[in-house]
Amino acid sequence: MHLKNDKVLSLLGLSLRSGNLVSGEYSTEKVVKGKKAKLVIVSSDASDNTKKLFTDKCQFYKIPLYIYGTKAELGKAVGKEIRSSVAVTDKGLAETIIKRLEDS
Repeated sequence: MHLKNDKVLSLLGLSLRSGNLVSGEYSTEKVVKGKKAKLVIVSSDASDNTKKLFTDKCQFYKIPLYIYGTKAELGKAVGKEIRSSVAVTDKGLAETIIKRLEDS
C-alpha cells in the first residue's frame, strides 16, 4: 500500500515544484471556483465540513476529487506542516496522479 501512496505523494511534490499545485483550503477553493483545478485531493482526516465543501464544489465544477492520505502526509508532500486539501492545476499531472490513485 505504501509504495503506490508514496508515488502519489511524490507526484504532488513534483506538481508543487513545477508550479502546478496549490494547497490549503482557501487556495484550493479559489482555483476550484476559478475552474483552474484539474484534480482536488482532500485528506482522509479532514473535517466533515471540509470534505462536504470540496465534494459539493468539485461536483458543481466537474473536477475530479479524491479522499487520500492524511493531513500530515499531504503537508509533508508539499513541504508544509499539515494540509487538508490540495489542487493540481496541470491537466497532464492531474491525469497521471488520478491513474496512480485508481491503481491503489
